[in-house]
Amino acid sequence: MTAKNNFITFIFLVISLCCASQTGSTGSLRALLDKISKDHNVKFSMIDEEVAMYSVYLPQNQLTLQQKIGYIEAHTRLKFESTEPRRYTVYNDISAQNPLCGYLIDKKTGKGIADALITVGKSRVTSDANGYFSIPKAESCKLVILAAGYLALTTDAVRLYIPGCLDIFMHDQVTLLDEVIAERYLATGISRKDNGTLIIRPQRFGILPGLTEPDVLQTMQQLPGVISIDETVSNINVRGGTHDQNLFLWNGIRMFQTSHFFGLLSAFNPLQASEISIFKNGSPASFGESVSSAVSITTHTPFTENRYTFAADLLNASFHAAVNLSANDALQVSGRRSYSDVWGTPTFRAYERRIFQNTTITDVAENEETPVHGSEDFYFYDMSLSYRHAFNEKHVLYTDAIAIKNSLDIFQQTETSGRSGSLAQDNFGGSLIWDSQWNENHYSDVQVYYSYHSLEGRNEALDSDQVTQQNNTIKNKGLRLNYDFILTPRFIFGAGYHLDEMSVRNFDEVNLPEFSKNDKAVSLTHAAIGAFNYTSDNERTKINVGIRGNYFAKYKTFLAEPRLTVTHSLQKGLTLTLAAEQKSQTLSQVIDRQQDFLGIEKRRWVLAEDNIPIQKSTQASAGISYTKNGWLATAEGFYKRVKGITSDSQGFQNQFEFEGSTGEYKVLGYELLVQKKFNHLYGWASYSYNDNDYHFDSYLPPGFRNNFAVSHSVTSAAIYEHDGLRLALGTKWRTGSPQTEPQSFSIDPDNPANSQIIYKSPNSSRLGDNVQVNFSASKAWDVRGIKLTASCSVLNIFDRENVISRYYRVNKAGNTVESVNTYGLGITPNVGVKVVF
Repeated sequence: MTAKNNFITFIFLVISLCCASQTGSTGSLRALLDKISKDHNVKFSMIDEEVAMYSVYLPQNQLTLQQKIGYIEAHTRLKFESTEPRRYTVYNDISAQNPLCGYLIDKKTGKGIADALITVGKSRVTSDANGYFSIPKAESCKLVILAAGYLALTTDAVRLYIPGCLDIFMHDQVTLLDEVIAERYLATGISRKDNGTLIIRPQRFGILPGLTEPDVLQTMQQLPGVISIDETVSNINVRGGTHDQNLFLWNGIRMFQTSHFFGLLSAFNPLQASEISIFKNGSPASFGESVSSAVSITTHTPFTENRYTFAADLLNASFHAAVNLSANDALQVSGRRSYSDVWGTPTFRAYERRIFQNTTITDVAENEETPVHGSEDFYFYDMSLSYRHAFNEKHVLYTDAIAIKNSLDIFQQTETSGRSGSLAQDNFGGSLIWDSQWNENHYSDVQVYYSYHSLEGRNEALDSDQVTQQNNTIKNKGLRLNYDFILTPRFIFGAGYHLDEMSVRNFDEVNLPEFSKNDKAVSLTHAAIGAFNYTSDNERTKINVGIRGNYFAKYKTFLAEPRLTVTHSLQKGLTLTLAAEQKSQTLSQVIDRQQDFLGIEKRRWVLAEDNIPIQKSTQASAGISYTKNGWLATAEGFYKRVKGITSDSQGFQNQFEFEGSTGEYKVLGYELLVQKKFNHLYGWASYSYNDNDYHFDSYLPPGFRNNFAVSHSVTSAAIYEHDGLRLALGTKWRTGSPQTEPQSFSIDPDNPANSQIIYKSPNSSRLGDNVQVNFSASKAWDVRGIKLTASCSVLNIFDRENVISRYYRVNKAGNTVESVNTYGLGITPNVGVKVVF
């Protein structure tokens, strides 16, 4: 016999012996009882439903009757009671005092998992602080377990039918984020990772000065290094960058419109069960198309029980519902709408004055004020949906959709003329994500997405019969593939591919002089992604390295973008962080400022072309953080350089307003924060400094201060939280925005078209300092399982008149020079109520 045949014979012999070691494979308990009844001439009385779910290995035939009964009792929750000779009653021992039960245990730590949702059939329970749970009698069905931070688990409910409680081990979801060094950073619900990443969880949000709800982008402006030079969320400047240089993702869908009310409110519903990650530097290689910060919002955070939320304040009403439809299906739906078109509240009127009427046009020559009156019909809404379906514990499908809309009709009038205008903004998006954990070491996700943005504007000039119409649309679709491999807990590798198509259309039409333009451009980008994460054996050093290789087919250009973050614990509570990255983007915004539209900005997106280069950025930073006894102190210095910017994206309103050029800016700065907790009271103060300069070769002079340069900025707050009561008082101070003052005026009385302004050196002066003191308060009550929260806030308590921008222009009708001041919000009260059940 050959060696091959000997091997085959050995395999069959082993299989035969294994099969002979038991009388059969797993079989139904009912069939086993029928066999025992026949073999031992006994009768069993039972309720079929109580034994139908059991499948057990058949005991050996040579066992006695009592040994077989003992075997079954040891492997099930069944009890056998002898009622008469050779007759037994079979019953479950489940009762209120002895329920089906289990313990959820963290596989790594061995600790119990609290607040997990356990679903079996139509029953739902949650685990206690020790991970213990119990359920009523269960039929033959699946047990589905959802716990925040752990992989979903599906198992057979019959596993609970054992003596005692079943230990169920759960595995962490893979995460590449670093250790939390501050669970409460500025406010409850905001945490800071040791690599500098900021995490905001609106559902856990405490309170911040001036806010009645956790507005994502307003909250973002509380962070060191993040400001808005015009007090809006549509113009967020991160370390000197412009708003369009920030990447905003909602469940992986790129959002091109991020605000309501033309920048005064975030477009993301604060009631959503979401998690927001903010990267100022060292962002993951999976993020592209941004040369400044990246903001990722996800609503895929698990929830353990159904929750319904309704909220209203003096600007809008909103709702959110999080519902477990079944053991494998969960749905989140949210919506929000303003009622300004029905009820003009005091808060709305304050916002209205800021956007539409809070501009004073001053005749410089005569020192007279010419008021502009107007009326507006405005509303906004947003809606979102997130649906989760778990096929099993390894594969989950997410379906997401979002819709955002703003609509404005305006009529403006002076003493001599009246004109109308309109502006509409929309952003719609959808996504499918297939998330998989193949085993403890291999993870993957696949996403397809689509995003649509539209801007339509129409304006009639006050001093002429000119009518301007604009339309800007973006269609963005793509595919993402990500894979993570955990070689060991110390070494994690990642790889991915990103296919992205961007289609941009711009339509412009003017009647006087007659002009029409319709441009469309399409860009296709292929990106290969690699990542490596290392943690030292003592967990004191962590290194995250990433590389993103972009090929822009439209431009036939390849760009490599390295990313790096290094954190090292010098000692307990003292951590050093280094970060560096290179990024690029092909899409940017162009700002059209029409003087007759009261300074309202109408921004449109454009793709890189011959006169609009691809923007490229390089950033490096080094920071240190210290935590001990309730103290938190952080210090970080950074250098940032962005090349390929266009003057049209910077909003010049001086001698360079109509002088198109490309250039760069460099920022050198640092950010400091100190925070201390005293029992129920804690306070913090932050300071930011940056030296931010342009360089445009074709301008004279080529180098000068950036339009968004804020040399010094200080933010502070004191917050009290206890027994459902929250109070917050805070102050914001910053140096004024750069300004270019006129040096002289050239007025031609015979031909006003030839009149012009002669300016001083660009951005050689500043406006006055901006100061704002804000207050918020809230109180929560629990009433029979319903949580009621009442809140109030006051922005700019002292009603300080902050000039946030000023520019000059020639009034051709009066042949005079005018200065246009734009002021920040005056005193603005708001009250709100929220109900959660």
